[in-house]
Amino acid sequence: MGQKTNPIGNRLGIIRGWESNWFGGKEYAQKVVEDEKIRNYLNARIAKGGIARIFIERNLRRVTVTINTSRPGIIIGRGGQEVDRIREELKKLTDKEVQINIAEIRKPELDAAIVAESIAKQLEARINYRRAIKMAIQSTMRAGSEGIKVRISGRLNGAEMARTEEYKEGRTPLHTFRADIDYSLKEAQTVYGKIGIKVWICKGEVLGKRDLSPILTAPKRETGGSGSGRPAGDRERSGGDRGGRQRRGGDRGGERGGDRGGRRNDRRR
Repeated sequence: MGQKTNPIGNRLGIIRGWESNWFGGKEYAQKVVEDEKIRNYLNARIAKGGIARIFIERNLRRVTVTINTSRPGIIIGRGGQEVDRIREELKKLTDKEVQINIAEIRKPELDAAIVAESIAKQLEARINYRRAIKMAIQSTMRAGSEGIKVRISGRLNGAEMARTEEYKEGRTPLHTFRADIDYSLKEAQTVYGKIGIKVWICKGEVLGKRDLSPILTAPKRETGGSGSGRPAGDRERSGGDRGGRQRRGGDRGGERGGDRGGRRNDRRR
């Protein structure tokens, strides 16, 4: 069972929510086709945007599209111009009012879609597949994953006969439904033909009840002008404290020097 079913579909309603949230009714088939068009269009339109997942919600008049991405700056564009263009294009595609939300993925190394896409891009750039996979595994394990498994299949290194290879580290329990396993399948279009890349990433186990809401909003980053996370006042205070410590150290040194000099004079007498 663990080998044959999609790990994401297998956990729907248990620890994962649906990526499309709406009531179908009589127009169910049209909405499914429209969702597929929106996803295909966005993936082709923003190919270098690091898109991991696209959530779609509908009400009577509006379609809300939430894009989970590791590179929000590319999708937003300068002054939000790119997002406005994409919104207008989606309006023409769907003939409905469209709202676009962008959520940033803070740890792209823990997202299977982004890891698989990075391996595919390296294969297309003719980097050795073993090196690309091992680097991806190391960065994922360093980011705090419990385990990762990568399966690659096709004409590896341009071999005449296609073959499948698998690399894994840590644990990826596919039969455990409470295990939070992210899965993705990507294809690399090389000069020898297509190479398929499957990635499973285990992020731990979900023991409590999880909110299955599809919209994953990312907290806004607040960065100061100086580039440090601490406020300027704290840095000034800490600098003052250091200076005080240095002065106190100097006073102590002076006291010690005075005491030693007095002892020497006593001995001479």
